[in-house]
Amino acid sequence: MPFTEIGAHDMSCEHLICARCSNPVVEGRCPTCRAARSELHRHGPSIPPALVLAGLVALLFVALVLQRVY
Repeated sequence: MPFTEIGAHDMSCEHLICARCSNPVVEGRCPTCRAARSELHRHGPSIPPALVLAGLVALLFVALVLQRVY
């Protein structure tokens, strides 16, 4: 396999060993493992929920205005 630059998004905790407890990070046996695992597996919306809500309110407002006009 050729060498490729690995970025933070390409990392996985499947093969990482915790320096604190010497167990696989994927098992999350100690607080350090759990913190590292949650850092690597952060799957959430990249847009803040308040911004999504504001967008939905704006879309609703536009729909109501268009309904009044037409």
